[in-house]
Order: sequence, then C-alpha cells, then structure tokens
Amino acid sequence: NHVGPDSAYSAAYVRGNLRSTRKVVSELIGCRPEEIVLTQSTTDGVNMVSGGMAAPPGSNIILRGGAHEHHANYYPWLYLSDRVEIRSLAVDGNGFFGMDGLRAALDDRTLIVSLSHALYNTGAVLPVREAAEILGARGVPLFLDAAQTVGCLGRLDVKRLGCDFMAFNGSKWLCGPMGTGFLYCRRESADMLRPAWIGGESAMVYDGDRLALKDMPDRLQAGFRNYVGMVGLEASARYLLEYGLENVRRGNMKLAEQLRQGLAGIPGVEVYGPDDARDRTSIVPFTVSGRTPREVVERLEVQGIVLAQREILQRKVVRASPHLFNTGDQIQKVVDAVRGL
Repeated sequence: NHVGPDSAYSAAYVRGNLRSTRKVVSELIGCRPEEIVLTQSTTDGVNMVSGGMAAPPGSNIILRGGAHEHHANYYPWLYLSDRVEIRSLAVDGNGFFGMDGLRAALDDRTLIVSLSHALYNTGAVLPVREAAEILGARGVPLFLDAAQTVGCLGRLDVKRLGCDFMAFNGSKWLCGPMGTGFLYCRRESADMLRPAWIGGESAMVYDGDRLALKDMPDRLQAGFRNYVGMVGLEASARYLLEYGLENVRRGNMKLAEQLRQGLAGIPGVEVYGPDDARDRTSIVPFTVSGRTPREVVERLEVQGIVLAQREILQRKVVRASPHLFNTGDQIQKVVDAVRGL
C-alpha cells in the first residue's frame, strides 16, 4: 500500500521499525534501547554532544592528539575554542596516549574528555576503559567516537567501557546504508545535553505557549529520520549478530595478519600500526617506497582494489580495511598488486 506520513498505518509501521532497529543496535553495544538516539552519521552524534553541553567560560575539553584525531571527532570540539580551552594529549607514532598525561591535563574545570575508541589511520585500539576509571573518579564524562569499533571489535559493552556518550555510524563496519548513525547516551547523563534543534518529534507545547522536551531518546530526534536506511541497517546488524561478532573479529584479524605479512615481505614496503594484534583492528596502513600513497591508491583502483589514503601524524599512508566480506584470495590479490607496482 502507498500511504503518506499522516497515515495511522504508516505512523505505526515506522514507529515499530524504529523500535526494532533501536533494540538490535542496543544489543550490539550492551545498553538499553531508550539510550540509543538515531542519527545520520558519527559526525551528527559528535555534534549533538559538543553542541549540547553547557560550556561556561574558563572550562576545558581534553582531546587525544589534537589534529591527529579524525576530523569528525576534532572539528566539532575545536568549534568551541572561542569559549573553552582545548587541551590535547600527546601521542606516540601509533596514536596511543599516556595515562599520566591524561591525569596532568585534568582539573576541576574539565568539561568532558573525547577519545576515539580505535583509530582510523593506525587501527590502534585505545585504552579507553583505563581512561574511564580515571575520569569516573573525578566525575568527568567521557565521549567515545566508536566509528572504527562497533561491528568489528566483537561484542561491546558500554558499561565496561565506562563512557557517557558514544557515536558511531551504520555504513562502515556495520555494513549498513549511508546516512545512518547512532548516539549512545547513558540514561544518567542525558540531562547534560541540551538539544541543538527542536521540533514536533522532540518537544510538545502545553498551557498554550510553554515548551517541554519529550523523554529520551525523542528529545534529541527532531525532524524525520532516514527510516528506510534504518530498516536496512537493522537487517545488516541482525546478520552480524547471527554471524557472531567474535567470529567477525577473528576472521578480520586473520585477513589482516595475512595482509601484513604479505606486504612486509615486499622490498620497499613499510607496514605501520601496533605490533600486538590485540592492540589493533584489522586496519593495515602501509607505504611503498618510490610511490606516493595517492599513486598507490589510484593504480590499485584501476585493478578493482579500493584502498584509501590517510595520514599518521605528518606521514601519508595507504590504508586497507579488510572485513568479513573479504576473502584470503582477495588479500593475496592486494599483495600481488602492490608487489607489481
């Protein structure tokens, strides 16, 4: 049937599908369904938090590595620099920061600490649980950019991670449609956020002209969502849950190890990232002597191999991101193609 947005059937159908999507996503990260806010991207979720927290003059925000962070988890916080101080934690070549540095950066005016759960360039999985323990003792909230972990790092548990907020999208490791994303907002932390925009979906009027916010997660969901995309994302997330997120992790790391060893055996190729597989995702960054990363990416794309150019500090690299839909034969094809450059 073709029904419009004002149809009672359509409204009930959409609400049912969104409840179902929210429930599946909550299973992925170990939270309550009502703690899941539907967004359109990781960037959308970051901005909901950065733009929603009160930022009194004199306060500070702590980030990891400053410009070493992904733009989505850097620019929204940097946008507040006219009101608050932005403090950056020093990082090593893999992107790790020290806990002593975190403790030294904290003070009574720290508004929030924002970290990537895993890095988009080196694949390093950061020690966010240890950081959360330090922050919890000080009463400082933690935000995580989990775009590089949800769907590829096994089953997550936000309670163990210790974060107040976590943003991720549906179109990377979750294999869902573009234009889908989620913000985890811990129930006890919801009152820290003031909605950046208001609409009929997120608020209501009473006594003629008084405005009241709806309960979470509706209060952060003004306007229509990408309903079709959310249904597609639910199907993808269900598949991953049935396949087994730990199976995804094991398969990905097997492919990554094959790729790392194959590339390391090619003269002039240097592979980056943490040595210990437990400290990284399946992301494999590398460079080829005598070829710029852009040249490598373009030459391989002609052969049907799609990689990406990224940066590790000031060094540009080629990044491969094998996932469950890849095969060992495809990994060998990448190794052979790089050897032939």
